[in-house]
Amino acid sequence: MQPGVITYGGFLGTDKRDFTQIIADDEKTLENAGKTAEEIANRLEYFQQLSFDAFETSTVVEDKYEVETEVVRGYLPCPFNHQGIYRKSYTTITNLNSGKSFIFSALNIHLIRAHHFFEGKKSHFRLEPDELARELF
Repeated sequence: MQPGVITYGGFLGTDKRDFTQIIADDEKTLENAGKTAEEIANRLEYFQQLSFDAFETSTVVEDKYEVETEVVRGYLPCPFNHQGIYRKSYTTITNLNSGKSFIFSALNIHLIRAHHFFEGKKSHFRLEPDELARELF
């Protein structure tokens, strides 16, 4: 989880909470938003797959979202020692109505689906669960 182990910036950012507390707090946020980690992960994966299908150009989805994926060389392992490695790619989704954008990786999808982990505050790929629930559905 720490900087420089799997990723340059790590997964916790400036968050001083233990990762189990981060997960518990984000679970409560999702519950209040009426969504589950599985629903969020599925939605992110849906957008990412449509973007892959567009082959490295932006595409508009559902007349509301602009999506683009940049694929870079390499793979990332799960920091929870979960089997599998995940393609290094970065997908950007922009809600065209609100202007809000999110950047995430294939590893983020796995972390959310399997571990309900959205990363720590101020980490480079932190995704706020309440914003995802509000902006992507």
